[in-house]
Amino acid sequence: MFLPLPKNKEMKRLMILLLLLLLADFGKADFPAPMLRSSKWVVSQNSSLVVKGNTNVNRFSCAIDQYPKTDTVMVTADQNNNMLLSGVLNIEVKYFDCQNLMMTRQLRKTLKEDQFPAFQVRFLSLKETPLLKQKKDFVKGFVALTITGVTKQFEICYQLSRDKNTMVLVGNQTINFSDFKLEPPKRMGKLILAKDQLSVAFVLKMESVI
Repeated sequence: MFLPLPKNKEMKRLMILLLLLLLADFGKADFPAPMLRSSKWVVSQNSSLVVKGNTNVNRFSCAIDQYPKTDTVMVTADQNNNMLLSGVLNIEVKYFDCQNLMMTRQLRKTLKEDQFPAFQVRFLSLKETPLLKQKKDFVKGFVALTITGVTKQFEICYQLSRDKNTMVLVGNQTINFSDFKLEPPKRMGKLILAKDQLSVAFVLKMESVI
């Protein structure tokens, strides 16, 4: 049996307010927050980055064959083993090698090494979450790439493989010099000019530290 509401208007308002507060508390109590697990991964020196492009006469390839840094990536998994990545990689321009002294100098000059000795790759989110219980998976995610102070977001498709203590991300992304308000490198004055578009391939190897 329900009790009748009091005739006094102030009492009615008070009863309604108390009822709403009780319902709000009840809703909060029945839905606990999901448990999260985090681990830290250090980028291995065996990681690599290769930039490929074309000039008006031939092709060129510039690589960073080793990653002499100790940057870290955080891996967070929820109770369903869905994974998220977060972290920032600082890649130093001076380690680029184009197997051609003049082209190497021109690339470093184009990337304004004196003003911006490193560019950054920041992991933002994953569009699809891989399952940690799988040893190999493909996943799309968003990263922010900052070159010469200009930041642009890209959606990248990774191949992710892992075992107990190691994880490898392999990916490829097309970018343009003009995305970052840069002019392509030049060789021998204006006789040889690089084209705007670049293909960036990376192998990111990580080792667990937690």
